[in-house]
Amino acid sequence: MDVFNNIIVTINDFIWSYPLVVAVLVCGALLTVRLGFVQVKALGKALKLMVQNEESGSGEVSSFAALCTALSATVGTGNIVGVATAVAAGGPGALFWMEIAAFFGMATKYAEGLLAVKFRIKDDNGNILGGPFYYIENGLGSKWKWLAKLFAVFGVLAGLLGIGTITQINGITSAANNFFDPNSNHTISILGTDYTWTTVIVGLIITVLVALIVVGGIKRIAAVSEIVVPAMIILYLVSCLIIIFTHVTEIPAAIVNIVESAFGLRPAVGGALGFAVIRMSLRKGVERGIFSNEAGLGSAPIAAAAAKTKEPARQGLVTMTGTFIDTIVVCTMTGLAIVMAGSYKKEGLEGVAITTDAFSYGLPFPSRVSAFILMACLAVFAFTTILGWNYYSERCLSYLTGSNKKIALFYRWLYVAAVCIGPYLTVEAVWNIAGVFNGLMAFPNIIALIALSGVVTAETKDYFKRLKEGKIQS
Repeated sequence: MDVFNNIIVTINDFIWSYPLVVAVLVCGALLTVRLGFVQVKALGKALKLMVQNEESGSGEVSSFAALCTALSATVGTGNIVGVATAVAAGGPGALFWMEIAAFFGMATKYAEGLLAVKFRIKDDNGNILGGPFYYIENGLGSKWKWLAKLFAVFGVLAGLLGIGTITQINGITSAANNFFDPNSNHTISILGTDYTWTTVIVGLIITVLVALIVVGGIKRIAAVSEIVVPAMIILYLVSCLIIIFTHVTEIPAAIVNIVESAFGLRPAVGGALGFAVIRMSLRKGVERGIFSNEAGLGSAPIAAAAAKTKEPARQGLVTMTGTFIDTIVVCTMTGLAIVMAGSYKKEGLEGVAITTDAFSYGLPFPSRVSAFILMACLAVFAFTTILGWNYYSERCLSYLTGSNKKIALFYRWLYVAAVCIGPYLTVEAVWNIAGVFNGLMAFPNIIALIALSGVVTAETKDYFKRLKEGKIQS
């Protein structure tokens, strides 16, 4: 297992070396400039459109349902565990770079949502299909179909072996174990390794629930997400706001800590100084930021393509709000709680245990109550992420196989099997595997976004011109 972990770490380090980090930031910066800082000037309108459904448009679900489906896949362990691992590995400065990546990522997400609707198609069964594979093939031309297929392959693998299954179920079982059996007093040996009964039981329950829902496709997933996701985001945000308001005097020091760490002005974990700190903070911040909000990854436009809308730019604005909610709001609050509590510096804590410690420190409740709130939020967030990524990866598979129903059914059971084994992998292995496939997905999508940035700009100018002239209502 050590050899396997070392191989995965090496591959992950190679993928997430400077070229990909720079590519993600450059893509977001380019789109930000070409679109005239759309994430600033149109954020208010985007938040308003987020809850205004355009029922007259063609599609399978409402714009809000499409957003909730996307949020169900993004608001997950990345917001709770991902922020903790980023700050633990890269210091508080990782949160700063996560925010910078998210700011530019909003423009990236806007472009993804716009292109998804503009180049979507309807298959022989009447299903609306869209995403990077279609805007690569139909936007760049058939000669780029190989790049579209490459994205689809990486998307299937990311869903099956990375962000969609093992990271999420691992986060759920870890949180449950920290709550019900933190000292691992009740264990069972599986293939020579001891696991707690909590891990086994919770893992099986989640696996069964996933199996019952994923067979329903996008409409069932969207129906669940529309109810569950907003409710749990509100509960989580209220908890974070309680932490912030009850420790408001500690916020200035935490912000100073974050900024100084981001620019190497104070030691990070392990005592590193200067450029080494900046490099690690930048890498971990961008990497975990992409894992959390998926801007540039190419996943959200797969859900956006199913929205009932006639205006690509309108759906781009709605899609953009996902990054704002996910990272600018949720991840920021999580990161502030962790930095204020100093949980990232405590020996023996990793993953969800860091955030649990921060919640126990910050919430004015008994530690068991705080741990239960975090466990409940993480469980629901991660569960809906599993559902959302099943839809994403199936759409990638459909593109590769021509919507073969037998292959799709087989893949769903394979997906359920991956959820089943996720609890028994180590935290480090889980996150490194996810990092590998996240990075591989991003490459083809970023190439397409940069190449199609002119199309995005023209479509945006036309939309806002017609809006100003009163030719369209939204």
